[in-house]
Amino acid sequence: MSGHTRLVVGPDAEGARLDLFLASHLDGVSRSQVARLIRDGRVFLSAGEVKASLPVTRDLVIEVDVPPPLPATPGAEALPLSILYNDADLLVIDKPAGMVVHPAAGHATGTLVNALLHHVKDLSGIGGAERPGIVHRLDRGTSGVMVIAKNDRTHRALSAQFHDRLVRKEYLALVWGAPKAGMRIDDPLGRDPNHRQRMSGRARRGRTALTDVVEVEALRGVSLVRVSIGTGRTHQIRVHLSEHHHPLAGDALYGGVKKRLPTHLAALAKLERPFLHAARLSFTHPADGRLLTFEAPLPPDLHAVITALRHTASRV
Repeated sequence: MSGHTRLVVGPDAEGARLDLFLASHLDGVSRSQVARLIRDGRVFLSAGEVKASLPVTRDLVIEVDVPPPLPATPGAEALPLSILYNDADLLVIDKPAGMVVHPAAGHATGTLVNALLHHVKDLSGIGGAERPGIVHRLDRGTSGVMVIAKNDRTHRALSAQFHDRLVRKEYLALVWGAPKAGMRIDDPLGRDPNHRQRMSGRARRGRTALTDVVEVEALRGVSLVRVSIGTGRTHQIRVHLSEHHHPLAGDALYGGVKKRLPTHLAALAKLERPFLHAARLSFTHPADGRLLTFEAPLPPDLHAVITALRHTASRV
């Protein structure tokens, strides 16, 4: 089943776990799928926190959005793809903002995987049918450099480099305020207990996350920063900088969108996504041991904002 469903707990079901109640009342939806719906923020209650173990109460109203099923395997799509490097073992691309990396609920087509299947005929299968060649990810709204594995040996070797923190990942971000160059943020991250769409340093079971602010260019109220991350947690840069009082410009989820902008920051109104770009990626080639570094310039939308901010800053 798919679509929006509204359920009301009757007297016979009172006290049952939320996940078991839903699995028994949603046709064709398993308990593991219910758990995923809860994690993805697709279950809403009239009272109480949404938790799989929550005992449901009589007359509790539960609303569920069940996304349509994904195709068994992604299909190739002739989507444009900026290829920075290509050899027998791997591919390096400049992912555009707005493109989801792999098929997921609500994004069965138009993903990077769909584009890769069109442009590349040999991809690693370790990631499974839905994620061929995918070694690491970027958020939908983040642009920039990604490496793709063409065979399982390369996939395993690159995954090991990411796991062992041997890959250097540098991002450009526009943040509010002026953080200090050299600032290190070492706060574990996990799912926000009060907001399932967000990550947080307040999570009960956070995972190690390390972010370094390498360079800072102050621009009158905001700063263009170069950030290096030693780990790759979901929303890591966005959360770390926001929780240290420097949210990313354009990031509505983590407090980076201001309702009123001073005249010299008017260019920020043009941002339609968080200002975050994976600018540089360095790793060792699994086949021959070469240290490779790839860079992607700021895309036009972010470049236009920075150009305007630099122009106004120089007039002071």
